[in-house]
Amino acid sequence: MTHRDHVGPTCSLKFMVLLVALSPELLFLGVGVQLQDNGYDGLLVAIHPRVSEDQNLISNIKEMITEASFYLFNATKRRVFFRNIKILIPATWKANNYSKVKQESYEKANVIVTDWYGAHGDDPYTLQYRGCGKEGKYIHFTSNFLLNDRLTAGYGSRGRVFVHEWAHLRWGVFDEYNSEKPFYVNGKNQIKTTRCSSDITGIFVCEKGPCPQENCIIGKLFKEGCMFIYNSTQNTTASIMFMQSLSSVVEFCNASTHNQEAPNLQNQMCSLRSAWDVITDSADFTHSFPMNGTELPLPPMFSLVQAGNKVVCLVLDVSSKMAEADRFLRLQQAAEFYLMQVVDIHTFVGIASFSSKGEIRAQLHQIKSDDDRKLLVSNLPTSVSSEAEPSICSGLKKGFEVVEKLNGKAYGSVMILVTSGDDKHIGNCLLTVLSSGSTIHSIALGSSVVENLEELSHLTGGLKFFVPDKSNSNSMIDAFSKIPSGTGDVFQQRIQLESMGEDVKPHHQLKSTVTVDNSVGNDTTFLVTWQTSGPPEIVLFEPNGRKYYTNDFIPNLALQTARLRIPGTAKPGVWTYMLNNTHHSLQALRMTVTSRASRSAVPPATVEAFVERDSTHFPQPVMIYASVRKGFYPILNASVTATVEPETGDPIRLTLFDDGAGADIIRNDGIYSRYFFSFTVNGRHSLKVHVSYSPSIGGLAHSIPGSHALYVPGYIADGNIQMNAPWKPAGMSEEEQKWGFTRVSSGGSFSVLGVPADPHPNIFPPCKIIDLEAINAEEELTLSWTAPGEDYDQGQANSYEIRMSKSLQNIQQDFNNAILVNTSKINPQQAGTMEIFTFSPKLYTNGPEHQPDGETQESQRIYVAIQAIDRNSLKSAVSNIVQASLFIPSDPAPVLARDHLILKGVLAAMGLTGIICLTIVVIHCTLNRKKKGTKLI
Repeated sequence: MTHRDHVGPTCSLKFMVLLVALSPELLFLGVGVQLQDNGYDGLLVAIHPRVSEDQNLISNIKEMITEASFYLFNATKRRVFFRNIKILIPATWKANNYSKVKQESYEKANVIVTDWYGAHGDDPYTLQYRGCGKEGKYIHFTSNFLLNDRLTAGYGSRGRVFVHEWAHLRWGVFDEYNSEKPFYVNGKNQIKTTRCSSDITGIFVCEKGPCPQENCIIGKLFKEGCMFIYNSTQNTTASIMFMQSLSSVVEFCNASTHNQEAPNLQNQMCSLRSAWDVITDSADFTHSFPMNGTELPLPPMFSLVQAGNKVVCLVLDVSSKMAEADRFLRLQQAAEFYLMQVVDIHTFVGIASFSSKGEIRAQLHQIKSDDDRKLLVSNLPTSVSSEAEPSICSGLKKGFEVVEKLNGKAYGSVMILVTSGDDKHIGNCLLTVLSSGSTIHSIALGSSVVENLEELSHLTGGLKFFVPDKSNSNSMIDAFSKIPSGTGDVFQQRIQLESMGEDVKPHHQLKSTVTVDNSVGNDTTFLVTWQTSGPPEIVLFEPNGRKYYTNDFIPNLALQTARLRIPGTAKPGVWTYMLNNTHHSLQALRMTVTSRASRSAVPPATVEAFVERDSTHFPQPVMIYASVRKGFYPILNASVTATVEPETGDPIRLTLFDDGAGADIIRNDGIYSRYFFSFTVNGRHSLKVHVSYSPSIGGLAHSIPGSHALYVPGYIADGNIQMNAPWKPAGMSEEEQKWGFTRVSSGGSFSVLGVPADPHPNIFPPCKIIDLEAINAEEELTLSWTAPGEDYDQGQANSYEIRMSKSLQNIQQDFNNAILVNTSKINPQQAGTMEIFTFSPKLYTNGPEHQPDGETQESQRIYVAIQAIDRNSLKSAVSNIVQASLFIPSDPAPVLARDHLILKGVLAAMGLTGIICLTIVVIHCTLNRKKKGTKLI
């Protein structure tokens, strides 16, 4: 679960009252960007540790956001500006009197600066995955974009670009250009360029210079070598989401300037609504008002922070409740795994435990070798206390004592809090936790943990996990494996390849495979854990057939673990393992496989799992996401499975898709998504995602998805064409990959409330159709969409309701009274199947609906939307709205003006020639008859 995606409920009322009463400024610690008195506070910009040190980079970031603040203030009509910004300097740069980090880390940043692997050239972009009006994940800049002034000719000033990307990130609006569909046929059967507003002017340019439109467009194809170049001087003021580089552009497109016909993402994702309409509906605008007067806000304030030594303290519950359901044993196994395999070298690590009182078990010790790791493992608690009521605050207090001995403060430190207790007094130390500057990752064990435990993580920007009381669950190790280093450097992180657990019958075995691909292989470790008595019989096969046995593994019989570290770089390919239960009773056996990057020049494939919000109330679904990437490039056609473990009951598995339908808003962006609504109990749920990839089926996208700032190829200035340097996308070279890969990642936890105890009726509707498209074909209209399910995106809907209107406002606000289309011949298909339906709009458009101004009888624009209906008559939300034009011309194909004149001339000439020929034939025949008549006489 990413820190950027913690958009769940706010703190409990008790916590919020305490915060405001004691120290209002602490309210904004660890919880991201906040808008207060028209100013944004808490914006975090993080520079990747592999970016070369350059002080000009810091200066240019400051200049960019300062310019953006004033530009944004005017563009939003004096509504919002940037007040306080933090820039996270990587630890790889030299110390320069920077402030020490508190809870800031690369993973929490709103804006990231990297320069490795091209990232679609130098295009600034924002990763959006949640749809119209929803916040995005992050803004991405390359260091070259921020340092190379020549790029501003194509993108515009950096401050303007920042506002373009900020609108993507904060308000969930989309681009108003379309590089793949640079032109379209409008409602008057004219060919237009895709833009917003439509008042922006320019000319077509061919290889040799300006050329008429008909030389660039053949039928409906755009001729190669042609482009549309815009005038550098414009009269229009919109739009920032189209071409922020134009000096006249100072506004977002609103209802009066928005181009509803343009085939762009803004129209597709937001049902033809303008960017300004979406922005003004945001929480930022509903809770703020324009500033009075004419004065501009003050320039933003910048703080430069840098991480020092990495400091981690394990704060472990040893109360008597930890003895239940093997909780304590699994805690010991997971803590050993973290200390031996996960935590980075050179990190300072301490250990504290607590029951009713806290205790320091190990002061800070820096990890320099495996011996240091083993020493820390030896200090893990070995038994539980007889006291049943734990004091979480006492444990955290001891944890702070441990970390503060290094530099006198806990700034930048990390607490890993593990507990199964129901501590009602957790709020007593909230202020201490928030002011400490430490990040708290919480791991809740079992169903009796205090409800407010996760608030400590939420308010400090930490992760939260849940471990159910199931002996075959590997959730505890998965949680420790997910805890980040905070640097964002994937080359230094341990990557989890496998996580498997089963209850194995006596004299049976757990057998499976794991693929080690050639991007990983260093420090590859196989960890076996078991539940009771001695170890199982272990057999491990390398891809070349070499075998490892139980005696090749290093056991820790006290903790019931056995570990094998493969020397050097593990051979790529499929590894097979078998765990044989040689005992006479049922045995929970678990296997965990981790590795690190094998090469510093090629990033390994990674998976990041997360949910849209931390909690939901029945029957609202949870949206599950998994981002599967290699560097920044999406991995396509992977097999992605999510496993959800509730507090009680069996795990629930579902397949995630990257198909641009249902919960997945954009196809092939590497973010696999699905609705989860199979709620059986209230309480916490644990999420884990497993990814498998086959090179024969999948592939690596050759460009970065997301909403990109437009690079303008050139302008027309004073009648002259001034071209910019050619835009060069830096696609990642895809090397031949003989093997696939497997990955596992914890997605943290989420909570569900309000699930009825008794069996409940079917109350889940089909999901909203988000990919409706319309294509005109003479007098017919063909619609296509992805079929939803009976329940959200599962099963098969019962019927469809398609409605149309000549008024966009009517269909947006009163769908049920729009014109109904006969859909009785449609038999809904299984969810995920492409549906196609063709009908004649003329049969339905002769009704009494008012015809919009500007529409003629030869061109009538119509708007169409669809709902799915299940067997219980539950309806989905109204789909995205599409528009089409009804033509009643003599020639339905778009005809250019010059071609039309030529065609008329040709037809006239042909007609005249025909008349002359006919006259000659008639005269000739007449003369022949006369000659024949004369001869007879």
